[in-house]
Amino acid sequence: MSHPHPELTLPPALPAGALRIVALGGLGEVGRNMAVLEHAGRLLVIDCGVLFPEDHQPGVDLILPDFEYIKDRLDDIEAIILTHGHEDHIGAVPYLLRLRRNIPLVGSKLTLAFIEAKLKEHRIQPVTREVREGQTATFGGFECEFVAVNHSIPDALAVAVHTAAGTVLHTGDFKMDQLPLDGRITDLRAFARLGERGVDLFMVDSTNAEVPGFVAQERGIGPVLDQVFADSTKRIIVASFASHVHRVQQVLDAAYAHDRKVALVGRSMVRNMGIASDLGYLKVPEGVLVDLKQVDSLRDDEIVLMCTGSQGEPMAALSRIANNDHKVSVGPGDTVIMASSLIPGNENAVFRVINGLTRLGARVVHSGNAKVHVSGHASAGELLYCYNILKPRNVMPVHGEIRHLVANAALAVQTGIPADRVVLAEDGVVVDLIDGRARIVGAVPCGYVYVDGSSVGEITEVELKDRRILGDEGFISIFAVVSSADGKVLAGPQIHARGFAEQDAVFDDILPELTAALEESARNGNSDAHVLQQVMRRVVGRWVSNRLRRRPMIIPVVVEA
Repeated sequence: MSHPHPELTLPPALPAGALRIVALGGLGEVGRNMAVLEHAGRLLVIDCGVLFPEDHQPGVDLILPDFEYIKDRLDDIEAIILTHGHEDHIGAVPYLLRLRRNIPLVGSKLTLAFIEAKLKEHRIQPVTREVREGQTATFGGFECEFVAVNHSIPDALAVAVHTAAGTVLHTGDFKMDQLPLDGRITDLRAFARLGERGVDLFMVDSTNAEVPGFVAQERGIGPVLDQVFADSTKRIIVASFASHVHRVQQVLDAAYAHDRKVALVGRSMVRNMGIASDLGYLKVPEGVLVDLKQVDSLRDDEIVLMCTGSQGEPMAALSRIANNDHKVSVGPGDTVIMASSLIPGNENAVFRVINGLTRLGARVVHSGNAKVHVSGHASAGELLYCYNILKPRNVMPVHGEIRHLVANAALAVQTGIPADRVVLAEDGVVVDLIDGRARIVGAVPCGYVYVDGSSVGEITEVELKDRRILGDEGFISIFAVVSSADGKVLAGPQIHARGFAEQDAVFDDILPELTAALEESARNGNSDAHVLQQVMRRVVGRWVSNRLRRRPMIIPVVVEA
């Protein structure tokens, strides 16, 4: 399905003076966030992130937004606004910059530092413009006003985009912790000022819209970590997002209080925390941080390992530790803290890691049995506050699965926003803001773009289906040599199977029937190799389905001699 509203057709040309909004990711999923705004022939991009694959997408490394909609208009892009430094908001930037390297990247100091480090690995030198809350910057016909918001990473920004067609306020990811660790709260005074001037379209984070009340404070995690550290007699391993500066800060503080040393594990964790420390966002207590190589010289009760892999990512440090495939090992008496919440779709992978660690004897502390994480996204109570403060003319829930978007829309209606002014859109759906009214006017093709090793966009749903069949049902190859003169079987058929519990000998029962089917086809004048291959596929496929209850991938080969 190229877009979620199959009845929608391609949109008409954008009327003069109007503003068009197209999400190329992030609507209907948690991740891959990207929105494109168009006004007066020019484009402004807000965020450009990745989505991480699920179990039913074997072999896929990353999933990108579909750039097809803007591929022929790259020179029209004024800038890419990056609201914060999480992978689901910046991870696809290198792939867009491959298409046009000099698109300006606009963001806060930490956000730009994270993306610059990532781009260095891709050998791309970006054009950047640093902004901070309270600033206004103009990019073509887009006047952008930046507002501080609180999130699970420092330096996050909302952006109000002022155009001749109206004002759009995009929150990025945000919450309203009133006592944040870094003292930087969501600037509701700025929201109120924008509301007084008039917000024509409010694009608001939906991830926690189903959760009632308010998100708990980050400060509440410190005492919990402190207690876990006090109760631990051997090594402590903490898994978190590689960009969660606040959580790493709390771990460093707890380690310092309990006379432990901290070693960072994982390339992205080492890189990001090095950047955060250099820029002053991470305060490292004297003597706490050590190199991983020094760990072997310390007693178990002196060690804290801070690593990646809290979402069960197969190649991340924690997953490899759980599989006994890492230089760091865990055993009885060790404590593992998974300091993050579950991202929808990752449940199986996370539980697999927890089970693996538990089997090795570790005590696993996670959000299901201790308060070791709070969300970075506003819950329903906070969203209601925002709607009442802003009184937007139109609302477009963003960032979340369908259920999150629908729940957010319902909150907007509860605060008095007319239901016909709440736009429920998904990836590829085109929304036009005309004369103060936001309406869906069409849709553009907007599929998943898979990164598989060095290939980008080469893997299709058909290939993924083949991989799933190979993984679930197995593989059968059939080989036969037939006479080009009379269709007699000269050699074979030979059957080889992979992914079956049975030995190849189980297929001996079908060989006479297969030979007879080939020769009968030849007698009927069907001696073409392709036709004979299909005969073999049908006969073996029917037999395997009836006898073994399997539907494997079958590759028949017929050689004429």
